[in-house]
Amino acid sequence: MPWIKRTLRGNEVFVKANSGGQPDLDARKRVEIRYKLSPGAKAYHAYAANLEPTGDPADERPFEAAGLDLPNTGSAPPLEKDAIIIYTDGACTGNPGPMGIGVVISDGAQRRELSEFLGEGTNNIAELTAIARALEAISPGDRNRPIVLHTDSGYSLGLLTKGWKPKANTELVAYLRRLAAQFPRLRFVKVKGHAGVPENERCDVLGRRAIATRKSTSA
Repeated sequence: MPWIKRTLRGNEVFVKANSGGQPDLDARKRVEIRYKLSPGAKAYHAYAANLEPTGDPADERPFEAAGLDLPNTGSAPPLEKDAIIIYTDGACTGNPGPMGIGVVISDGAQRRELSEFLGEGTNNIAELTAIARALEAISPGDRNRPIVLHTDSGYSLGLLTKGWKPKANTELVAYLRRLAAQFPRLRFVKVKGHAGVPENERCDVLGRRAIATRKSTSA
C-alpha cells in the first residue's frame, strides 16, 4: 500500500495513495489518513479538500510501509505454517568503522546463515544492509509467502514501518523500501538486542566475525 505525506490543520499526516501517487479517494471524496505508520495505528478519513502539500517535494513520492496493517495486540500473532523466519543484525566497530552483518533464514527444516564484511561505514548502514541481504536471499518464487523478519534496529523499523524520513543513507533506504514492497506478506518484528534471543545473538556473532576476518560467508 503506497503512502504520501500531507498536512491537515497544520499537522503532518500519512495519506493512502493510489497507483498514480495521488490520494486514494472514496466515493465521498475522502481518503484514509494516519498520524503514525506503525502496526495497529488508528486509521481516520479526511476530505481531500482539507489536505495541503507539506512543501517538501520528497513528501510527494509514494512509499510503502510493509506490515502496517498488522494488529497491535501486545503479542505476536501466530506464525503461518509456511512462514519463512528471518533474523538480521548489523555490527560496527567504531561507528563509523568496519561493518559486518549477520543473517539467519529458517524455512522449515532448512536453515541458512549469511555473514558479510561491508567495509567502512556506520551501524545504521550495517543494520539496513543486513535486512536488504536477507530479503535479496529469498527467491522470487517464495516472495508471496509469509516472511517474518526480526531485527533489534529501531532505526530500520522506523524507516520501513513508520514512514520516517531518512536524513542519511537515502539511496539505501529507497532501495530497501522498493525491495520490501516485493513481499506482500512481509512482517517486521522488533527484538531486544543482547537480551539472549538465540538467533539474534547468532546474527551478532556472524556480523562481528565478518569484521574480524574481513570475509563474507554463506552456509
